[in-house]
Amino acid sequence: MGEFELIRRYFQPMAARLATPCLVLGPGDDCAIQRVPAGNDLVFSVDTLVEGVHFPEAYPSRILAWRALAAAASDLAAMGAHPVCFTLAMTLPEADEDWLSGFAEGLADAAANFGLALAGGDTTRGPLVLTIQVHGTVPEGRGLLRSGAEADDLVCVSGCLGDAGAALEYLTVSNPEDDVQSVLQRYHQPQPRLELGHQLIDVASSAIDISDGLKADLGHILAASGVGATIRAADIPVSSPLARLKGQQAVSYALHSGDDYELCVTLSPENWGRLPPNIRNQLTVIGVVEREPGLRIQGWQGAAGSNGFDHFRSMS
Repeated sequence: MGEFELIRRYFQPMAARLATPCLVLGPGDDCAIQRVPAGNDLVFSVDTLVEGVHFPEAYPSRILAWRALAAAASDLAAMGAHPVCFTLAMTLPEADEDWLSGFAEGLADAAANFGLALAGGDTTRGPLVLTIQVHGTVPEGRGLLRSGAEADDLVCVSGCLGDAGAALEYLTVSNPEDDVQSVLQRYHQPQPRLELGHQLIDVASSAIDISDGLKADLGHILAASGVGATIRAADIPVSSPLARLKGQQAVSYALHSGDDYELCVTLSPENWGRLPPNIRNQLTVIGVVEREPGLRIQGWQGAAGSNGFDHFRSMS
């Protein structure tokens, strides 16, 4: 099967099903055309995933497609963006029809779930590598940034942290028990917080998605904002399955491991008090922003751990 037949069979039908008014022209021409509504800014982000670095070898293609698009879409969530479309560039060792069928199905499911239309891309032969660029829109000048945190702001995170990092230890387990299955699900099928991010526009002073670990990603906010913070280890939310599997070390996974794709945000106490319950219930306050630079973790007696995933120092 040649490149153009591959595109026609597996990706062209997906693009037709997931059309959106903002995507004027999708795959099939030299460029896609996106129309940005008046009063909006275009936001975009690109992620590259390499076999053996970002996902295991022989990873099921259907799961890979979901996870790859979710990781990219999570960047839109961190900006408070409305998702619009994405492009996909991929190198494949061979045009394996079973692999491609599973990948296309998983990608279509994820795209529909996240509200993203396939705008185009490229395929070539080589080691298995995926590059996804996502596009979205935010009201003009109102996108969430990393650089807005101020002293006395509350530090909050969505969901529970650490599950996906712990899942790496169980990827080859056959017939996993319920708790193991739970953390594996968080790794295989992350859910980017797109709606929550959009709801936090004009509420959060800064935001980032937790892809490299809470310690590292909160550190990016603090560095960009020129502030510090103190967080409380006991308040970092971890799931019951992770707590049963790892005991006291569960907090270490929450601090240092990535791939959860939750949000870390800062907001003023006044804005926290004004949040409606349906938004506040998705967040946990874990600390406070301070003028003194650096990140301090109260009640943490564990090993220092890493500062998060680094492509040139780490393998996951």
